[in-house]
Amino acid sequence: MGGGATRLYSALTKNLSGCSSSGHSLPLPQSHLDQQHHTDRNLDPSYSQGQHFSMCNHDPLELLRECEMALRDRPPRFHRNFIHPGDGDSAPISPIRVMQWNILAQALGEGVDSFVQCPLEALSWSERKYLILEEILTYKPHILCLQEVDHYYDTFQPILTRLGYKSNFCPKPWSPCLDVAGNNGPDGCALFYDQSRFEFLDSVSIRLSAMLIPTNQVAVVTMLRCRTSGRHVCVAVTHLKARSGWERLRSSQGSDLLRHLQNHLQRQERDSDRLPLLICGDFNAIPSEEVYQRFASSPLGLDSAYKKLSRDGLTEPGYTTWKIRPTGECCSTLDYIWYTQGLLSVEAVLDMPTEEQIGPNRLPSYNYPSDHLSLVCDFSFREEE
Repeated sequence: MGGGATRLYSALTKNLSGCSSSGHSLPLPQSHLDQQHHTDRNLDPSYSQGQHFSMCNHDPLELLRECEMALRDRPPRFHRNFIHPGDGDSAPISPIRVMQWNILAQALGEGVDSFVQCPLEALSWSERKYLILEEILTYKPHILCLQEVDHYYDTFQPILTRLGYKSNFCPKPWSPCLDVAGNNGPDGCALFYDQSRFEFLDSVSIRLSAMLIPTNQVAVVTMLRCRTSGRHVCVAVTHLKARSGWERLRSSQGSDLLRHLQNHLQRQERDSDRLPLLICGDFNAIPSEEVYQRFASSPLGLDSAYKKLSRDGLTEPGYTTWKIRPTGECCSTLDYIWYTQGLLSVEAVLDMPTEEQIGPNRLPSYNYPSDHLSLVCDFSFREEE
């Protein structure tokens, strides 16, 4: 990694005591790179590699440019387009952008996950963190739901706080990251929201159970108030048990989460008003699995946003993860953004990169930091049907 990249990271993650904790946070701009997420990393040479930001005075565009500079020797990111399904009655004035992403825990990527076609150099945290930040900054979500976060306190929380986000983090009770030498602590689920768009109301961390027995999987449920519309929305992020053979456990964990959400909404709802719900997660379950069916048939009235990419609006994409392990190649849809039908409209969905873009060695790679692809959707509130 170049010296400029090293200096940037040092500047971004240095001791925060140099700034007041109540200092001004810069909200993410509402108009930048919507159609330019394929920005060329070969920036103006006058933009010196040695430049970096003070923690008290930087903005998202500057940080994005620095990420691009740090990654200038790597292949460009995937060019992905937003698809507009025409779900709403009219074009929304100010849609809510939601991003769901399993970013791949650093300890797992370099340790037990065994991506046999991915060079170890491509998995180095010294550059992979810039790829993750670049992806987030390019799509500038108002709500960001992440799984496998094992650099929350030293990277994502301090950097995103300075960009106007607040967050809640719940680590796994027995994170597999802790079994890897040189780990950075446990991984878990993190939920970030843009303070310029949302006011915090309530949040709870949940340890999911299966048949009344606590498991190692968690969820974060956060209640927010939209500053633009005044509407409330409940957002959940989770990461269910991985691997084949654990289908019944995943189904029980999903049922437990649905029960928690139903109880949480009942406590929050006033009079006859229903509150819209967003559930983001790596479910580790293909669409034919029982846990998927539980969410699809839930009395909460949920639908999966990424079905909007299909022609009939009924089919999930062919993959959200594509990797090669010693056991073979895995190309599956495991990640979802669920939303309340009738209360939310899907205005736009970020499409999936093609097989050609992903390349023969699959994910992760030099130009993509995770084995899971990010899901990004724009939503708008609608009146209850």
